[in-house]
Amino acid sequence: MKHLKNIFRRFLPLLGACLVPPLAQAQKDIRIEYFDSVEISLLTCQPHDEVYSLYGHTAIRYHDLHKGGIDAAFNYGVFDYKKDFFVLRFVFGLTDYELGAFPFRLFCEEYRYFGSMVEEQILNLTAEEKALLFQSLDDNLQPGNRIYRYNYFYNNCTTKARDIIEQCINGEVVYSKSRHQAATYRSIIHDMTQQNPWSRFGNDLLLGVMADRQIGTRQQEFLPSNLMYDFDHASIVTDGASRPLVKEKRTTVPAGAQKRSQGFPLTPTQCAWLFLLLHLTFTIVQWKKRHTIPLWDIVLMLTAGIPGIILTLMLFSQHPTVSLNLQIVLLNPLPFFFLWKVIRQKNTRYWHITAVLCVLFLAGGFLQSYAEGIWVLALCLLIQSILHIKKSNFVRCYRFFS
Repeated sequence: MKHLKNIFRRFLPLLGACLVPPLAQAQKDIRIEYFDSVEISLLTCQPHDEVYSLYGHTAIRYHDLHKGGIDAAFNYGVFDYKKDFFVLRFVFGLTDYELGAFPFRLFCEEYRYFGSMVEEQILNLTAEEKALLFQSLDDNLQPGNRIYRYNYFYNNCTTKARDIIEQCINGEVVYSKSRHQAATYRSIIHDMTQQNPWSRFGNDLLLGVMADRQIGTRQQEFLPSNLMYDFDHASIVTDGASRPLVKEKRTTVPAGAQKRSQGFPLTPTQCAWLFLLLHLTFTIVQWKKRHTIPLWDIVLMLTAGIPGIILTLMLFSQHPTVSLNLQIVLLNPLPFFFLWKVIRQKNTRYWHITAVLCVLFLAGGFLQSYAEGIWVLALCLLIQSILHIKKSNFVRCYRFFS
């Protein structure tokens, strides 16, 4: 249920204390053979309608099959969105996430509420590897170790689960094939946001050139469904002997009816075409009257300038995939330096500069994929710039001959 997230957040220290120390203490007093009756699994949760879950989720299950044994989900995706400046910190790559340990039943209850399937891969680990993995999770859960610096592509709840599993295996994990043979960070995100066009637009607006570079199998495993696929096709190689990484696969929470909230009715592309239609109407009016309309100039400048502030701030982000974004050629704070002159209808070089930037922006499209509709904005700015340049040339000629 939705209130479960608040329960997890409030009672995280208590849950961790109740779940882990008893078993950690017991581990010191039992033999390795005890872990023969322990299952450790990778949990892959399907996306649901909440923004934080558009790409799914990964956790690790520790299931003690002995009578009265603990059944817990270790989750590296715990965060508090109520912290000061959470969104800004997330955008700038300064967000801290933490590891939490929760009763497995409660973990599943949330996904059952949202109708999201949870698939479980029982790992084919030896008793020694299970003991080491549990000890590592126990160490990570301690107050001084549970917090880590989150990065969506490079260090998230999925990659943390993969890394700690690999570190505790006696041998090498060999992945036989990739789910996507030719993929980029952007293309993978597009696959996951087909039903959320405005989320895709926001991602594309922030992501830069680095998001369009082809990535390999390991880089693709930032996505839970990709890691699940790779685990299914992975082997553990130890001293020349090979064994499958996954021993068994089962559905822990079946897929249910998902509740989809109704977002904005128009897609970014539809909004862009409406904007172009409006601009062409203004263009015809301006062409017939042989002068530009200052109010429309201001609308165009603000449409380019406001997102330009965001892209400029992204230059200082810790996310490598957003720091070099060619969309900043078109979307930048430059309009605000000329806005007052345009409001007062004074001559300005802004439109000459904008015409050049529009051409550079269009050329940059060969190196980077742009957000939906940005091409249309570039076209509108270019047309308006041409009108201003023609008007300026006409005024100069008139003054010269008069």
